[in-house]
Amino acid sequence: MRPIAELGADTRRSAQGFFCDIDDTLTTDGRLTAEAYAAMERLQAAKLLVIPVTGRPAGWCDHIARMWPVDAVVGENGAFYFRYDRKQRRMQRRFVDSDATRAQHRQRLDAVAAEILRSVPGAALAADQRYRETDLAVDFCEDVPRLALGEIERIAAIMREHGLTAKVSSIHVNGWFGAYDKLTMTRRLMRESYGVDLDSDRGRYVFIGDSPNDAPMFEYFPHAVGVANVREFGARVEHMPAYVTVASCGAGFREAADCILAAR
Repeated sequence: MRPIAELGADTRRSAQGFFCDIDDTLTTDGRLTAEAYAAMERLQAAKLLVIPVTGRPAGWCDHIARMWPVDAVVGENGAFYFRYDRKQRRMQRRFVDSDATRAQHRQRLDAVAAEILRSVPGAALAADQRYRETDLAVDFCEDVPRLALGEIERIAAIMREHGLTAKVSSIHVNGWFGAYDKLTMTRRLMRESYGVDLDSDRGRYVFIGDSPNDAPMFEYFPHAVGVANVREFGARVEHMPAYVTVASCGAGFREAADCILAAR
């Protein structure tokens, strides 16, 4: 990874949008800081798209799309996107799966959750699980004492044994039925809502994240950025970003925003 200061001036000037993870990228110690929030506002004021791409639940994402200085949000690791039309005061919600399919999956996810809680002492359902539409989130450090790496891997293994896609974030192990991820829904959002073919135009967008479930985005975007704490995951991140900030978490997000805006 190269220092973000080495991101070329032409690239920074031509950037059209800023995709970002939330936990430990925008947030610091579990909280959204004033400097990170203000950085999102400054990016929007500069006419860049600002789109969080997160593992957080539908309930949170409805609030984020309405209340934050963002243009849309991709949630539950790519299960949907929400986009709030402020002029019409109407929320656009697009899911990978139908209502009926999501209901069927919920019963199966509940059974997997029960097995994980029996098999991995200390694991817990994420506090935001009740607000989720599509996936299972198991907490390994947000509201419980941090589990050992082997226990985290065991949670993911149980999910995969039941046919789930399993991804590890900085706080949860998330599992869902289907082959989608953060990238597939981000591409769909940009095509449907903005008429942008990311496969052709990815060089004009920046993604910033911090953990293994961001790997598809790190690989896809040539100007992907990791906040400094991405180094903590080491080889567990399948594809590392091209650039890295000096600061961690929300301060790193602000650093990346400053880098882009300074050239505009």
